Amino acid sequence: MRVLLTLTCLATCLTIIAQDAAVVDTIPGFQLQEVIVTTQRAEVYLKDTPASIERLTSKTIALQQSRTTPEALMATAGVFVQKTNHGGGSPFLRGLTGNQTLLLIDGIRLSNATFRYGPNQYLNTIDPFSIQRIEVWKGGGSVTYGSDALGGAINVLTQGIDELAPDGKPHLKLLTQWRSGDMEKTGHLQGGISGRKLAFLAGGSLRRFGDLVGGGKTGVQSPSGYDEYAFDLKGQWKFTDEVKLNVAHQTFQQSNVPVYHKVQLEDFALNQFALQKRQLSYARLAWQPNTNLLQQVTATVSLHQTEEQRESQKNGSATLRKEADEVNSWGASVQAVATPTRFWRSTTGLELYADRVGSTRHDLDTQSGTSVAKRGLYPDDATFTSFALFCLNQWEAGQWDFSGGLRYNHFVINLTDETLGNVELTPSAFVFNASILRRLNKKDNLFIDFNTGFRAPNIDDLGSLGIVDFRYEIPTADLKPEKSYNYELGWRHTGARVQAAAFVFRNELRDLITRVRVGSDSIAGYPVYRKENVEKGYIQGIEGNIKVLFAGHWQMQAALSWQYGQNLTQNEPLRRISPLFGQLSLAYQAKQWQFALESLAAAEQDRLAAGDKSDNRINPNGTPGWLTLNAYGDFTWKWLTVRAGLYNILNADYRYHGSGMNAAGRHVAASLVFNW
Repeated sequence: MRVLLTLTCLATCLTIIAQDAAVVDTIPGFQLQEVIVTTQRAEVYLKDTPASIERLTSKTIALQQSRTTPEALMATAGVFVQKTNHGGGSPFLRGLTGNQTLLLIDGIRLSNATFRYGPNQYLNTIDPFSIQRIEVWKGGGSVTYGSDALGGAINVLTQGIDELAPDGKPHLKLLTQWRSGDMEKTGHLQGGISGRKLAFLAGGSLRRFGDLVGGGKTGVQSPSGYDEYAFDLKGQWKFTDEVKLNVAHQTFQQSNVPVYHKVQLEDFALNQFALQKRQLSYARLAWQPNTNLLQQVTATVSLHQTEEQRESQKNGSATLRKEADEVNSWGASVQAVATPTRFWRSTTGLELYADRVGSTRHDLDTQSGTSVAKRGLYPDDATFTSFALFCLNQWEAGQWDFSGGLRYNHFVINLTDETLGNVELTPSAFVFNASILRRLNKKDNLFIDFNTGFRAPNIDDLGSLGIVDFRYEIPTADLKPEKSYNYELGWRHTGARVQAAAFVFRNELRDLITRVRVGSDSIAGYPVYRKENVEKGYIQGIEGNIKVLFAGHWQMQAALSWQYGQNLTQNEPLRRISPLFGQLSLAYQAKQWQFALESLAAAEQDRLAAGDKSDNRINPNGTPGWLTLNAYGDFTWKWLTVRAGLYNILNADYRYHGSGMNAAGRHVAASLVFNW
């Protein structure tokens, strides 16, 4: 009841404060600025974009002292973050996650051919200290970015060299961070230098996390601690004022990340990600002629490599299972932004991604020392190739904007399996979007949007063999793309003191790939499943958010999100639908210091699918509602910034719906940042 009352008050704030905000005065302090996003593969103003988009900056991430990249999104409007383990974090957009939500880094796909259905840990392979901003596109992205964006797309943009002052002087930053909830110890060092033609930026992080302490009666959740390090490097060469080359490399690695619920609930003595590693290297050449016709041409080549090693051993068993998967993903793209007329902007391009998957498994007898090689989780040496053409357009006609886009995607999937033999699939997809935006006045826009989306079946869908979650999966050879049809009505207000938005949406899902029970078979005590295109359903909902400045130094933010998902095939709720959730915060900003008080809350989720009820991470009677209260701030003096925060002040004992462990209890975090 307390949670529902809080959420009701939060919703009321959206109306009351918006009405009252027009009469307040402002003095220097917070400023609501026009926001620029890149969701059309070119920079555009958010207020002119017919889509539900959230933007999270590095300043906000630093002030909140967000532990990881997924946790940085927990207070973002319309984003619900599930955590299977302490080293993971899977964002839900419009009720979907995993391989139904697209992840990108600097516009390059992080999502690859082995991303699985349901929550995964891969967004947590991005160092939060390397981020410049995160753009969250809810309900769209397939036309712009391709497969997997059924629920939306998240593009993480890393820190750019353009932010460095071109004075030829070195710039250094040293950060240390400590947290009591899991005894986090973090060190981060960053340095850069920029001249007239050349610039470099490098950073690195060393981190150690202990076992997470939950709120209330939960106490220490062991095992859950792990180690982590990250390194990133960027360089820029300006050939001329119009042409520049950017190169970048990122390395991220986690070691010995326990899967807590497996150890606690499934009789495992050991179950962990022994290694989680990601490396990205890319080069991007940009030409900006800025003519009346051609604005920019960009060419990008990239290599994204992921390596995952898993270890598991049951209690009382001498067999230690060691699994390893590697994915090498080559990418190339070319795009051009043109303005054929004063009222028409067009972005046209092509892209290619080619994934190669390596997968092995060895069962080690810990008593005799003998090791037996077996088939890995995926068919070894499987390939997944994607080729696409796209065109995005926007036309302006007075107070009206019209947008439309097309994408054609063709795939070639090859895998060899003992069960399936040699398999080649060549699915394709043609998707489009169309929207109309009306400027009601200088501050208010109203839009209607329709877009189609798709998700091509990947190597995980076709070739998985082994234990996944609480099931045993076997391969399948005949799948087609999942499809989505998203309808959305949105309103956005952009004023000097008030920014607000509200969205109503319905996403119809067809040809959903789902796990289907294979008779009454079981392997190693797990029921056997295979995947088929057999389900359809829908997700609909309402979202709203508001940001208000008053008395110059004060800022209030609130957001609320409600979703309802139904599986039409099974006549039951769709799996893992997020409950009603929201956030409310009040912040004060002065010249040298700032402070924020924040509350996050979620209602009970008792609309469960059969798959939810059989998931040992979810209470079969539903996930209880919860409310947390956080306070944090910082103070800057010359080259030193001191940050501190008290989190989960009420010591609530809770978990995000679908998570494998409870959230942190009452704890403190502190950091020191030195800038030279």
